[in-house]
Amino acid sequence: MDEKIVVKTKHGELTLEQLAEVQPGMARLMKEVGERYHILYYAAKGGNWKLAQHELNQVVNLLKVGATLRPKYSHDMTAFIKEHMDPVGEAIKARDWRLFDKAYRKGIDGSNVLHEKYAYGYIRYVLPKNPPEFYDLSPHE
Repeated sequence: MDEKIVVKTKHGELTLEQLAEVQPGMARLMKEVGERYHILYYAAKGGNWKLAQHELNQVVNLLKVGATLRPKYSHDMTAFIKEHMDPVGEAIKARDWRLFDKAYRKGIDGSNVLHEKYAYGYIRYVLPKNPPEFYDLSPHE
């Protein structure tokens, strides 16, 4: 007999299969990655390096969630973090705009390469021309 594992919550009981099915897919995660990557750029450009670091941390966490939830992407997500997000982090720590801008744009190129690899070449990230209007992007040291 195939016994299902049931998890009790304050709202009722759910099987592990039900919980697995409601986990966010890559489309939902990547939408948030794109939004945070947008904020990250303009925070650094505005000199708000703490906000830039925060957004980078969130992007990396979301990529790790994606790697966990979609194991077929795990190797590439881990490599992407190392090859593209780590250099962005180094530029943030150095508070070096030129280094940041170069690393950031390489990250865009790297994401587009992965979209091509997985047959999503029609998805290409473009840095929005305007900064987000819902954050104060100036430095607050």
